[in-house]
Amino acid sequence: MSTFDAVLAQYEKNKNATSGNNNKMSSEDRMKRYFTTVLPKGSKGEERRIRILPTKDGSSPFVEVYFHEIQVDGKWVKLYDPKQEGKRSPLNEVNEALMGTGVETDREAARQYRSRKFYIVKVIDRDHESDGVKFWRFKHNHKGDGVIDKVFPIFRNKGDVTDSQKGRDLILSLTLTKAGTGKEYTVINSVLNDDPSPLHTDADVAKTWLEDELTWSDVYSKKGEDYLEMVARGEVPRWDTASSKWVSNLTTEETIGAPKSSTPVVDPQDDAEVDGDLPF
Repeated sequence: MSTFDAVLAQYEKNKNATSGNNNKMSSEDRMKRYFTTVLPKGSKGEERRIRILPTKDGSSPFVEVYFHEIQVDGKWVKLYDPKQEGKRSPLNEVNEALMGTGVETDREAARQYRSRKFYIVKVIDRDHESDGVKFWRFKHNHKGDGVIDKVFPIFRNKGDVTDSQKGRDLILSLTLTKAGTGKEYTVINSVLNDDPSPLHTDADVAKTWLEDELTWSDVYSKKGEDYLEMVARGEVPRWDTASSKWVSNLTTEETIGAPKSSTPVVDPQDDAEVDGDLPF
C-alpha cells in the first residue's frame, strides 16, 4: 500500500466513524521537537510552513493517538490514555462510572474524563530547519472541518506530498479568534500547498531527516498509572525527590521538587482551547 492509499483509507475510516515520564531527552531538546501552531496574544495572524516527512513503510504519516484533556492544578494538560496499550486507564474508569449512573449531570461531568483522538505527524519546520525533525499534534474534528480535513484534499488532488523528491511544503494560515468564554485561541483558516520540490537541496541533510529514528513517544510524555490515579481522584501529583515517585499533594507535606532525570515539560499546545469542537 502506498502512502497516498494509506492516508485515503485512514481519512475515510475516521470520517465515517462515530464520533511517570519515560522520555530520555533533555527538556531543552524536547521543546525544540514540538511544532506548535499556537499564536501569541495580540497576533494579527501568521503563516507557517512545514514539510510532512514520509514513513519508511509507506503507512499514513498521521499517527492516531488518544489523550485526555483535563485540568491539573488549574492548568489544562494532555495525558496519554494507556488504554491504547491494553493497560489500566484510571480516567476512563471515572468516565465509565459516571456514564453508568443514568443521571444527566453525571453524564455531563463524564465528558471531562473521556479521551479524545489526536493526530501526530512528523514534520520539518521550514522556519526552524536547524531544529531538525519535529512533531505536530492536532485534534480530530468529528464535524469534518478540522486540520486533517484541510490537509487531505491536498493529498487527494496533488498526490503524496510527503515524497522526498516530488513532495510539497504545506502553508498554514493562522489567526486568533475568541471562544464564548472570551478566551482567545488559534484557528488554522487554511492549508495551502507549494510547488513540488525536494525535501532539501543538500542530499546529506535530507538523508539525516529521513533516517531520524525519533518517534512521537520520545517527545510526548506518557504518565504512569500512579499519576493518572491521583488525577482521577481530583488530586495534584507532585514529584517527591526523597522517594523518587509521584505523591498526592493531599497526602504529603514534604518538600517536593521536579525529578532530576525527567523534568516535566509544558507542552506549548497545553494552553490552547480545549473545547471538543475547537482545533486543539
